[in-house]
This record gives sequence, structure tokens and C-alpha cells, in this order.
Amino acid sequence: MKIAAIDLGDARTGIAVSDESATLAGETAVISEWNAERRFEKVVEFLTSRKITRVVVGNPINMDGSRGERSLKAADFAERLAAATAAEVTLWDERRTTVEAHSILTQTGVHGKKRRGVVDAVAASLILEGYLLKLKGETNR
Repeated sequence: MKIAAIDLGDARTGIAVSDESATLAGETAVISEWNAERRFEKVVEFLTSRKITRVVVGNPINMDGSRGERSLKAADFAERLAAATAAEVTLWDERRTTVEAHSILTQTGVHGKKRRGVVDAVAASLILEGYLLKLKGETNR
């Protein structure tokens, strides 16, 4: 079973893919596309070409627990993905993943244009790692 996590953005969307055993985050990618429909098509193509069976879409819930415009966009995107692919699609609370991604990149000396190109992939990896830890916890019970 391969699982993908998505950090949805307006200009760049990060994707991280697990290994076949769904225990480690492996491949990452960033889809750079401003047009929402073309971005959606590129994501579907990416997921389909890699035979992804489960997708975790980052849900940017506000720090107070409320849902804003970004959260509603993520939910709509997830619903459309479920209809367009054979994958099981889940929303995942992604609060602070982008902040953590920037922190990781700062610690590793990645700045400027290089950072812009990878921060979404790092955020997607953090979403995927959180989800994989949850799955591991469920199987250890």
C-alpha cells in the first residue's frame, strides 16, 4: 500500500509518497501551477502513475480549531480527489507543518529561492510522517 500526503497551495503543491510498506516517507515532489484545474489534473496524474491507494490531504485548520477558507479548499480538493481516483482520501490536521518545514530548512541552511522550491515538499513529508505514525500506533494496539 502506497500512501501520499498533499500540502495544497495556490502556487505550489507538495506531495510526499510512502514506500510500499507504508512505513517510511520516500519520494517527494512539488507541482508548481497557479491554475486550480490544471493543478488538480497534475496531482491526479501523479497519484495515478504511482498507484497510490491512500491520500492524506493536509487540512489547514486555524490554531483555534476553526475552519477558514484554506480548510474549505482542502476539503473540496479531497472530495474531488476521492471522486477522480481509486484512492481512499483522508483530511489530516496540518497545523504548523509549514512552520516546522521552514524551521527544518533553516537548520539545514536552505534559504531563498531554494527554500521556496522545497518547503511544500517538506511540509507534505511532515504530514505523511504524522499519518504514518498514527497508523503504526493503531497496528501496535
